[in-house]
Amino acid sequence: MGETQSLANHFLIAMPTLEDPNFSQTVTYICEHKDDGALGIVINRPSDLTVAELFDHMAIEASGDVNTAAPVYIGGPVQRERGFVIHSPPGDWDACMAVDERIAITTSQDILEAAARGEGPEDYLVALGYAGWSAGQLEAEMASNAWLSGPADPEVIFQRDNSERWQAAAALLGVDLSLLSTQGGHA
Repeated sequence: MGETQSLANHFLIAMPTLEDPNFSQTVTYICEHKDDGALGIVINRPSDLTVAELFDHMAIEASGDVNTAAPVYIGGPVQRERGFVIHSPPGDWDACMAVDERIAITTSQDILEAAARGEGPEDYLVALGYAGWSAGQLEAEMASNAWLSGPADPEVIFQRDNSERWQAAAALLGVDLSLLSTQGGHA
C-alpha cells in the first residue's frame, strides 16, 4: 500500500455512534486491505441459518461428531449469497488466501466438505456476504471516527461467544465501549 498502512488481519470495531444497521455494534475482520479498497467479514452477526442447514442446502453430508448447530454469520451487506470461511490454521483449500500465518479465508466448497467429515480446519466461522470498501472509503470512515481498529486475535473470532466479540475486540485495545459517549462534545 502507499502511504496508508494495511489493516489486513485487524479488527474494525464499530464505535457506539455508528448507526448504520449493517454495522452497528459489529466487529469486522479485515481480510484484505490494498490501495484499491478493503474486504472484511463481520464476525458477530449470526443469521438464523445454521451450519447444518447450509450443509443440507449444499447437499453435504456431515458426520455425527461435527458441530452443525453453529450459526452461519451475516458477513456483510455485499453479495449475501456468497460464502466465506474464516479459519485457523490456513490450509491447502482450492480458493484459500492466508491473511497471516494463523488465519486464512476460503471461498471454495472443499473446505465445507472437509469440515463436514471432521477433516477441516481446527477452528472456522462460516459467513454469507462481506463488507467492502472502495479506494479511500475505509480511510475516510476511520478519519470520521466510525471505527476503532486493532490487531485481530483468533481467540475473539473462534472462542468467544458472538455476543461478547464487540466488547472483547475493544478490550484488546484497552477500551471499554460501554464508557464511550454517543454524544459529541461542544467547547
